Order: sequence, then structure tokens, then C-alpha cells
Amino acid sequence: MSLDRRTFLKRTGGAGAAFIASRLPVPGTVSAQDMTVRPDPAAKRGGTLRYAVHNAPAHFDVHQSGTVANIGPQSPMYDTLLRRSPKDGQTIIPDLAQRWEISPDGKKYTFHLRKGVKFHDGADFTADDVKATYERIARPPKGVVIPRTPLFATVGDIVVVDPHTIEFRLTEARPKAYMLGAFASGWNIIVRKKTLEENQGNLRQVMNYPGTGPFKHVSRKDKEIWIMERFPDYWNKGLPLVDKLEIYHFLPFTPELGASFLSGRVDYARLLDPVTWRRAKEMPGVTAANFNQSVIQAFWTNMQKNKALADPRVRRAIHLAMDRPTLIEVVKDTAPMQVGGFVYPFHPMSTPRAELEKKLGYQKDVKPAVQEARKLMAAAGYAQGLRNLDFVVRDIPTFKLWAVAIQAMLKEHLNIESNLRVVQTSVWFDEAQAGNFDLAISAIVSTLMDPSDIFSAWYGKDGPQNYSRWTNAPFHDIASQVDRELDDSKRRALVRKAEDILENDPPLIPVAYEQIYDAYYNRVHGQNPSTYFGIYDVVRWDQVWLG
Repeated sequence: MSLDRRTFLKRTGGAGAAFIASRLPVPGTVSAQDMTVRPDPAAKRGGTLRYAVHNAPAHFDVHQSGTVANIGPQSPMYDTLLRRSPKDGQTIIPDLAQRWEISPDGKKYTFHLRKGVKFHDGADFTADDVKATYERIARPPKGVVIPRTPLFATVGDIVVVDPHTIEFRLTEARPKAYMLGAFASGWNIIVRKKTLEENQGNLRQVMNYPGTGPFKHVSRKDKEIWIMERFPDYWNKGLPLVDKLEIYHFLPFTPELGASFLSGRVDYARLLDPVTWRRAKEMPGVTAANFNQSVIQAFWTNMQKNKALADPRVRRAIHLAMDRPTLIEVVKDTAPMQVGGFVYPFHPMSTPRAELEKKLGYQKDVKPAVQEARKLMAAAGYAQGLRNLDFVVRDIPTFKLWAVAIQAMLKEHLNIESNLRVVQTSVWFDEAQAGNFDLAISAIVSTLMDPSDIFSAWYGKDGPQNYSRWTNAPFHDIASQVDRELDDSKRRALVRKAEDILENDPPLIPVAYEQIYDAYYNRVHGQNPSTYFGIYDVVRWDQVWLG
């Protein structure tokens, strides 16, 4: 017998948004300088912005990171080639590249860089810094793993034409929105060539390496606060508008984070729990916003360590045994979640949500899915279940709640027994990378809401976030076609084929897709998060002012 949802919740103690397509600016239609971020004419200057986001980073190498713990506090100190406009979080506009051209065959991107840009240590910014940055991202040195590397798989030569002109020569064309989105990613910060050379291409232990961004480092107290001040020589004159940033570290979705906002200790809070967010929404003088996040919440099965988990039938059985509506209910007062499969449920190329929810594994009534799951386990030779699986759990409230619920579901539905092992975030990623687990639950990031990015980083052979070490030749072939296909309707058809493969041979077990709950006092102006996708692109705070 399957547990009914109410009984299950008692036993475990559990307590769609529209996709906005990137609007790509056409160089030459208006002045490139006018297309970059400009101060609000009504803006007041000065003051200190107090911002709360996530717990402290485990290391300081933004390129190697996959967590907002890095990009949240560090982004204000750096710039990128292109960026997403803070007005809508979507439109791609110039940044360190003042303008750009794309060759007619789509295989050469030429960026014309701004002159007179300074790093925080006084050094001049040149094309050599861009080349060194992107050579590292596209072709990391030994011992360095960068989740965004697959974005630039088609980049061949990176050629410095002159100190302020650089060419990226592609071995084959990619959709323009995909490539420009990759260059505009907040993760792909530009760092000094000299910095990389002095640190052998690894910045994990370098807390304060110079950037060209609107704010520069002042001080940091580990696990508590990172303080920055306005960079007086910032190339974008008139910005930033506030004098100082105080970035506070709190675990996401926690009462401590909520209390810091409700008490007025911080001006802006990100990753609020639903209870606090609802209270904030009712407060006078406060704005509460929600938007989709660019991660999948999932758990991985170690196919190399465990023979049973290498069998696609076992993994599909585990996938079908998940009661996803209940899993969302379990964390409803901790974090806002929504049901989804192997591609963002709000992506225009994925199976529509209404259609997805009719499929086994996503239905409200889990009985048919559980029956099929038990048949698959029997066919694979594991009708009696599995024992002593090492289930590594990331030490965040949502994952701890889910792990208990999933442990109960696996036991009840498939007689799979597991032992929970809760570890800190940095340890979790090390364990996952090393393959020291049978099951491991966390969340992973995509840089773009584009199937090429998801299919390569999450599911690609040797992909940086393919912790299951999964391979499937037909899927990888379709993924390559998705990469090369420039027609959206043809890409959509390929994505649907890929989804069918993933359903039957899961590389991970999807749990849910997160939404972000932000709240801020109305004295904070210039931030418009409601149309953003994810929390990794518009986090520089150069356009924000206090009034």
C-alpha cells in the first residue's frame, strides 16, 4: 500500500511564470554607450546598502563556483564582457565590451573593449585580460573545474587584435542568443591576466583579487559580513550610486534571515522563506517579489559505485517512486517550489506543465507510478529492494526535510533503505565530485535557460555537474544536434525527444524547481527582480540608490 499524502506528511513532520525571451540589442541602432546602465535621473547619491544573501562562500573563485554564496557577495567587485540589464534582467547590453559584431556565418564574435578602464589596483584593463579569462573558462588548467566551460565548447581561437579588440573564433556556429547569453553571464567575470599567472590559474584561496567593478573590497568577517566601498575610478561615470555595501551571510530560507529583514537590520533580503515573505508582503513600505530560479533541485545516483543504480530500470523506478506534490508540500513553509521534470517547467521548449502532470512520476495520484516502479525493480532483479545506501545531504533546511521524506518514500514504495549523512555545502560538492555517495541531494545551477547549457553541464558526458557519471549515446547525439540547430521549432522537437530519453534513463532524479522570494524596503530604488531569471546575473548593485 502507498501512503496517502496526509498520513505521509504526518509521519515525516512536513510542514509558473512566463518566460521572457532575451531581447538582443542591435549594435548601431543607438549609441552603445547609451545602451549601458545609466543613473536614474531622480537618484540620490550616498548611503550604505545592507544586503542579506546566502551563507559565506567555501572559497573565492567565482569561475569555479556554482553557488550564490560566491556570486552574491563578489559580483559587485567585477564586470563582464556583456551584461543583463537590471531594468528587466533579460536584455543584453554592453559592459566592458562597448560594442560587438557577429560574422554572417555566426562563427566569429568581435568585441570592441572600452578604453580607460582601470582595475582596483590601478592597472589598465586590456584585451589580454579578456583572453586570459576566457582561455581559463573555456580550457581550464589541470585541477580546475568550471561549470560554465561547456558554454564555450565551440570556441576555437581567442585572438587579441589590439589592446582593445578581441575575436572569438568558433569551430561551428551556435544560436546567437545562446552565445551572447554566455558572454553576458554574471559568472564570467573578467579578472587580470597577471592575477591568474601569479596564482597558477586557481583563485580559490585568493580573497581579494582585483576587478574593474563598481565596488572594491574593504573588509570581510568570515560567515558574517563582507564590506565594500564605491570605486571612485569606475569607468561608468556616475555609478555606483551608494557609497558602501554591507553584504550579510545567512543560510537561505531560515528564520534568522527572515528576522534580519523583519527587524530592519538589512534593507534587502534574498532567498526568504515563504512565511517571512508573506509577512513582508503585508508590511507598509516594503516590496515583496518572486521570480524563477535557474537551478534544479535533485538527487543523484552513483552509477559507478553501485551496480544496482547503474541499471536504468532501477533509476526510473526511483524516479517514479517520488511523490512530487507531497515533496513540495513538505517544504511549503521553508522554500517556494514547483513540480518539474528534466528541463525547466517554464521553458518554452519543454513539455508544458499541464501535459507533464499527466505523466507517471508527476501525477497527484502516485499509485500508478509506484505500481510501474515495483515492476521495474522486479525486472531488474531487485524486487526485495536495496540496503544501506549512503545518502549524502547538503546542510540546508530544504534538503534535510526532503531527505527524510525521500528516505521514507523509497522504503515504503520500493523497500530501498538508506542512511542519511548531512554535510556542509563545501563538503557536499567535494563528495559529489569525488563520487563518495550512493545518493546525494542538492541543487545545481544552469547559466542560461537554454537546453544546450542544461544538456551539457547537467547531463553531458563528463559534464561538470553530471555527478552520476551518466552516459547515454542517443541522448548525447541529440544534445549535439540541439547545440548546432539554429531553428527554434526544430530545436523544440529535439528537446522533446531528449526528454523522453531522460525519463526512461534518468541521469538524476528531479525533485522540484525553486522560486526566489525577495523583499526590500521601499527606500531601495532601482532593483526590479520580478522579471529576472535566476539570481546570478543582476547582482552588481551599481544602479541601486537609497531614498
